[in-house]
Amino acid sequence: MDNATPSVRIVHSGQACNVEEEHYSERVYTIKEGERLELQCLVTGHPRPQIRWTKTAGGVSDRPGDSSLLNETLRITSITRHQGGRYYCKADNGLGSPAIRSIRVDVYYLDDPVITVHQSVGEAKEQFYFERTVFLRCVATSNPPVRYFWRRGKEMLTQGSDSGVEIYEPFFTQGETKILKLKNLRPQDYAVYTCVASVRNVCDITDKSAHFSLSNNTAPPSIKLLLDDPLVVNPGELVTLVCVALGGDPPPNLTWVRVGEMDMELPRRSIVNGGILTIPGITVDDGGIYSCVASNHVGNPARKSTSVLVRALRKGRFWITPDPYHNDDNIQIGREVKISCQVEAIPPEELQFNWLKNGRPLRSSERMVITHTDTEVTPGNTNLDIIDLKFTDFGTYTCVASLRHGGIPEISIDVNISSTTVPPELMVPRGHSHLIAQEGDTVDLQCLVSGKPKPIILWSRVEEGGAAAAVVALMPDGSAQMESYDGILRIANLTREMRGTYRCQTSQYNGFNVKPREALIQLVVQFPPTVEPVYTEVRQALGRAFSLTCRLLQAHPARLLHYEWRLGSRLLTVGQFSEQRDETNYNVRALNREGYGEYTCDITNDAGIGRCTFLVTGKAYAPEFYFDTYRALWQNRPRVYSFKLQWTQMEPNAVDRILAYRLGIRQMGQSRWWEQEISMEGTIQKGELLTYNLTELIKPESYLVRLTPITRYGEGDATDRTISYNAPVNPHLREFQCGFEEEALCLFSQDKTDEFDWTRHSAATRDTKYTPNTGPSTDRTGSKQGFYMYIETSRPRLEGDKARLMSPTFNVATKSSASGAISPKTTYCFAFYYHMYGKHIGTLKVILKQKGQTVMDTSVWTLTGNQADRWRQAKVNIHPTTAFQMVLEGVRGPGIEGDIAIDDVTIEEGECKDPPPNNLRSLAPSSLRHTWQLCVTLTLALTGQWR
Repeated sequence: MDNATPSVRIVHSGQACNVEEEHYSERVYTIKEGERLELQCLVTGHPRPQIRWTKTAGGVSDRPGDSSLLNETLRITSITRHQGGRYYCKADNGLGSPAIRSIRVDVYYLDDPVITVHQSVGEAKEQFYFERTVFLRCVATSNPPVRYFWRRGKEMLTQGSDSGVEIYEPFFTQGETKILKLKNLRPQDYAVYTCVASVRNVCDITDKSAHFSLSNNTAPPSIKLLLDDPLVVNPGELVTLVCVALGGDPPPNLTWVRVGEMDMELPRRSIVNGGILTIPGITVDDGGIYSCVASNHVGNPARKSTSVLVRALRKGRFWITPDPYHNDDNIQIGREVKISCQVEAIPPEELQFNWLKNGRPLRSSERMVITHTDTEVTPGNTNLDIIDLKFTDFGTYTCVASLRHGGIPEISIDVNISSTTVPPELMVPRGHSHLIAQEGDTVDLQCLVSGKPKPIILWSRVEEGGAAAAVVALMPDGSAQMESYDGILRIANLTREMRGTYRCQTSQYNGFNVKPREALIQLVVQFPPTVEPVYTEVRQALGRAFSLTCRLLQAHPARLLHYEWRLGSRLLTVGQFSEQRDETNYNVRALNREGYGEYTCDITNDAGIGRCTFLVTGKAYAPEFYFDTYRALWQNRPRVYSFKLQWTQMEPNAVDRILAYRLGIRQMGQSRWWEQEISMEGTIQKGELLTYNLTELIKPESYLVRLTPITRYGEGDATDRTISYNAPVNPHLREFQCGFEEEALCLFSQDKTDEFDWTRHSAATRDTKYTPNTGPSTDRTGSKQGFYMYIETSRPRLEGDKARLMSPTFNVATKSSASGAISPKTTYCFAFYYHMYGKHIGTLKVILKQKGQTVMDTSVWTLTGNQADRWRQAKVNIHPTTAFQMVLEGVRGPGIEGDIAIDDVTIEEGECKDPPPNNLRSLAPSSLRHTWQLCVTLTLALTGQWR
């Protein structure tokens, strides 16, 4: 069999509300939120195509997983509105262009509506007085767009039904909200209003409603906070925030929120009881702005906020500033020196500083000036200026920070001023400014710092930007800067990304406020060569030439790189890379049996080895079972059945010719395997369909079948599949009749891909009160108790909707000729009665669906329009060549008076006898259709079937 490019179509199962055609080749699949989505991608083609599901925006590209699924069936157990969008099924077998089909999944939902009440601008009062204009706005989120209906009490309100009421949709909301306007409020307007949101029962989504009682007391909310603002507390205290409603009708709902740059959650320990928020054991991190929000859907929500400040002191730092009027960083007698302290405080206005000298309080004087920054400035600073430094001024100065109201420990910072107090010096130890380490090592970067007091060392990383200024890069822990108190930066588990230039510099904090000292350290990270491919399987036939390539991606050091090729443990060749080369090749002119095995290429530098591995094998690729054909049964024996096994061979020309297949078969539930060999003559082509008949299979057991290709090299990759017994319907069709008198419908079934279903009814039970001018009044025989099938075209059916009724599957009865050959063509007569009465009658079609290696639909009969109130018979000759079904398709016309009915369906072997000329298409001119109707009338009259 020749190669065949892939084809694809999408079918659905699960909870579809509706499936309709869009743009010819695409479909819209409607589903209710929360229901199960199941889409199946049916493909044909040789070799068997690979299938992939993807999704475009329409929601986001979600899970499943990202939204790509290598499977024939896409399943979402409980679909959400965000998972709607267009799904694509792509089938590709490497022949021609991939086949792609799409289906748009539209998720329907309806949320509860919400009514909000507003007065006109400029008229807002505490209460809703007479002669004020009031708006009731109803909002509901839905898909499809929602429709709104208003009731006052039990009275339905419509535009124009009450001169004091207007109902309109503002232009800027594009129909998403519905507003009820009460002009110059009257006594009768005080009532209970109901907003009903409806999506017209699509997907069985019922209407939802909201209520609001408007009265003379109706008023927007107002609230009050029963606490101080700001509220200052100590850590660990129990904090209670109280919010009370002062007004509002209906009574407002009170909630608490925490305000920040982004929405912040309340502390985990919080307890909310209406307007009371309790935070036990409050911490510094719990501080912030808390808001009480009151809403009763009248006017705008009321909001009051308070700041909760949790007392804290943190980040105590100091620095020494030498005399700024002399160009000298040292502290000298007779010069000026300043000691500065910095502390962050909450609340900042409670921060206070005290100075001690050698443990005794120190007060501001002419020669020792104590100053503080503004208490509104955070963090807070205090300065001690010592003017005309004397020997007696040497000692320990202590800066003490505390909060006025106490509650937390104070912070003390000691600073020594003496003749040994000197500014810092910084240097890198000899031999440590250029470090070489290997990936995975631990390395210490060290800067020696002297001085008293010894400052904090700040580490940062720079990358040279050529002529541009250095660009700051991130440190190994992901931060921009790291602190060190001993001048050592330890980096564990080195990676190649950590190589570069590192800077150490002195900080002004806990040290001298002088120009920072700094030094640079260059870190070189060596790593083994990175190569590709890491592993590759190469399938090759004996006697052929091939080449293996190992490519160098990166390495450090990148010079003096050596390569070494081996087959197993046997050395093949060695060499050295030149600066111009980034790959090495090994060529085999003619593969022999000793040439099979594992080839390795090792590329080495001082840091290690990078290895490419190639497994050269003569194993054949796996066969691919072909699932597209129907499961043919051709043994008409009571206890056994046969099965036609079909497959294609994956890449048959990649290795030696396949000599045979080893066939293994095992009955499911058993452990014993039966094996036999299927010989292959000639060379198998890519995409060629191979066939083998399995016989003597026991009904109704299932079997596991394993197929293994064999070449001169030996056995290749095996493939398994399970085959199951399926009882055929009418295995040798001679005659079939159905009058739809039984509920089983003679094994007829409804097509799951259509828009609605055919209905089984009798005239005695069918209610034609609403559409009396359409449909039959009896079955085909004239009995009101007899049953028939018909399409109900009343709402919610739309013009063009299709209902498809499918017959059982029939196998073709084969005939043997004198030469013993099987004749492929058998003629059958398909006959049925139809009733097409009503001014809105659409179209009735008969379709022959053949189920060969591909499914093929062929229209064999079509009729459109009103055919009067009587049953008529149609006959058509069909010539199926494979198993087939007959499909009766009813298409809804432009209105509800368009019911089409069918009855007494028969299929008989042989040509139709005296068939009416019923194969004219509905696209013929009207005069031709009249001629057709006249022919039918004459035929019926001559055969005595006219009623």
